[in-house]
Amino acid sequence: MRDPYEVLGVPRGASAAAIKSAYRKLAKKHHPDSNKNDPKAAERFSEINSANEIVGDEDKRKQFDRGEIDAEGKPRFQGFPGGGGPRGRAGGPGGFETHTFRSGGGPGGGGGFEDILNSMFGGAARGQRPGGGNAFEFDTGGIGLDLDLNVAMTVSLEESVNGAEKRVRLPTGKELNVKIPAGVTAGQQIRLKGQGETAQGHRPGDLLITVSIAPHPFFKIDGSDLRLDLPITLYEAVLGAKIRVPTLGSAVEFPIPKNTSSGRTFRLKGKGLPKAGGTGDLFVTTRIILPDGNDAELEALMQKWRDGHPYNPRSDFG
Repeated sequence: MRDPYEVLGVPRGASAAAIKSAYRKLAKKHHPDSNKNDPKAAERFSEINSANEIVGDEDKRKQFDRGEIDAEGKPRFQGFPGGGGPRGRAGGPGGFETHTFRSGGGPGGGGGFEDILNSMFGGAARGQRPGGGNAFEFDTGGIGLDLDLNVAMTVSLEESVNGAEKRVRLPTGKELNVKIPAGVTAGQQIRLKGQGETAQGHRPGDLLITVSIAPHPFFKIDGSDLRLDLPITLYEAVLGAKIRVPTLGSAVEFPIPKNTSSGRTFRLKGKGLPKAGGTGDLFVTTRIILPDGNDAELEALMQKWRDGHPYNPRSDFG
């Protein structure tokens, strides 16, 4: 994945507010619902969400800036303490290092690997000759090898509901196309048998993919329900209106009654997330938004209305 700052089009020193603003603009511009004829819109939208998950999170942003995680949020290899490593270190596939431990002690060597094995496993080094020969075969019987691979994958809310096919890169450098089932939830693991690491004499491990759901520009997840803040104008709140409300499917026309206060919540049944035995609901909370800048005409109208119709919504405060 590209540098998340580059994806969002912000400098590394950008403020949290600037990052949030850039993310919202890009998410709105590249949302798949607004680009139904563009087959690459979903890919761009997913990349934007993944970038925001890194630099939009204060802790992850610091880790990325320090080089502790990469652009996908995966830990970077930091090397061994003190800058050194076990003897016989060599470059391995995918940039990982392999380590070979040599058996037998030489002059001044202070003992061989057999001594370590014997002290740990009570003489589990088979084929060791009396007198300290160098050749041995380590008996792995009873010692399990963990050959499973664990990777993280971020999907959009729409992908989690409808399912999708995404490409995942393994720590080994290998890439796979993974089918994300419809209805996957945050924290759920997808297991691909036999796609983990391999070792001679052992069955291949599995690939375990832990799914997270990227923040949505409009909806917030609340169990199987969704929540949406709906901006409305002052005159829509006073006079009432029919307003187009987005859902995970197609938008719906929703009637806002007269004299609707900011913060009033309405429920749209069945417009949430799938759940056992049905579907959750969408809770829509109105937020009255005034026009930008000063409006002398609006101010004069409010002053006149205030003088003729005074009221105190905070009377219960005492």
